[in-house]
Amino acid sequence: MSSKEYKVVYSLFDVVVLIEDIPEEGLRAGMKGAIIEIYSQPVEGYEIEFCDEQGRTVSQLALSSNQFQLYK
Repeated sequence: MSSKEYKVVYSLFDVVVLIEDIPEEGLRAGMKGAIIEIYSQPVEGYEIEFCDEQGRTVSQLALSSNQFQLYK
């Protein structure tokens, strides 16, 4: 990793933004979700819950960190 690159460290309950469509789950880039579990084995991954405006779960799935970014 060069001095200009850094790895984002995510925590439980961080709000994140999807950066790619996942049509089979009904998810579009730009949707916000919350990290509800962090996996380190067998590979690093994050369980993210996406909800609608009424707070109902739309989808809950494991994603890799290259599929989302921290919501600012």
